[in-house]
Amino acid sequence: MNKGELIDAIAASTELPKNVIDNVVSATIDTVMETVSDGEKVTLIGFGSFEPRDRKARDGRNPKTGEVIKIPATTVPAFSAGKAFKERVKEA
Repeated sequence: MNKGELIDAIAASTELPKNVIDNVVSATIDTVMETVSDGEKVTLIGFGSFEPRDRKARDGRNPKTGEVIKIPATTVPAFSAGKAFKERVKEA
C-alpha cells in the first residue's frame, strides 16, 4: 500500500474528503520525521515507536575489489512495532 492507497482507504472508512485526509496524513508524517530528526521518540500506543538510533562506525568491504573501507558512525531512524500491531500481524 502506498500513500495514495492509504488516503483512499481512510477516506472510504471515514467518509471525509480525500484532500483533508491527505493534509492530515502528510502533516502526521512530517511531524514524525521532524521529531525523530530532532532526536526525540514518537510513541503511538498499540501501533509502535519511531526513534533515532546511533549506528557505530565499522569496517565494510568493497564487493568489487575486496578493499576494506571505513563506514562512519551515523544516526538512523528506527521503528519498533507495538504489541497490538505485532499480534494483529501474527493472526493474519
